[in-house]
Amino acid sequence: MRFFALLASTLAGLALAGPVAATNYNVSDAEQHDSWHSVVLSLGDERHFRALEQTSYSDSILSVNYTAGVCDLPWLEVRVELEKHQPESRVANLVPGDLRVDHETIHNGMAEFITQRGDRGFYVNFYLDNQTLLLDEMRRGETLRLRFDRGNEDYWFMSFDLEGADAAIARAERLCEAAG
Repeated sequence: MRFFALLASTLAGLALAGPVAATNYNVSDAEQHDSWHSVVLSLGDERHFRALEQTSYSDSILSVNYTAGVCDLPWLEVRVELEKHQPESRVANLVPGDLRVDHETIHNGMAEFITQRGDRGFYVNFYLDNQTLLLDEMRRGETLRLRFDRGNEDYWFMSFDLEGADAAIARAERLCEAAG
């Protein structure tokens, strides 16, 4: 029963394909992989393939996203639920961010905080020098830790469970490549 409640929650939380556009996508082909899921998002001819973890926080989803036609350029994103629908689409902030899987490489980069008009979430997209290495470490690791530096030693920390990440990421990538 827990699986079906979690799956329903996952599908409800996936109405948007991230900041690509504040549009409702059709969600299909959901599959559970321990703490992770993999799904297909579609709207017309547009296809996105997502591996996601939403069990670590009740209001946040970590996802690895692939887009048909550019499967070699996945993006990592965190969505945090807000109390109100956002009045405008904008980049709310760009801050230094560090990501680390277990005791592996510390990946320094930038984290862009984005809001989408009409959406109740804000999105964090990451710009990293070696995202491929991070994804490889996520597939082998147990915990992903994030640290955002909002200035003046004001840090925001998050951590996500990676149990099932390998299978979910591999499936999302495979589905993307098969879509051609």
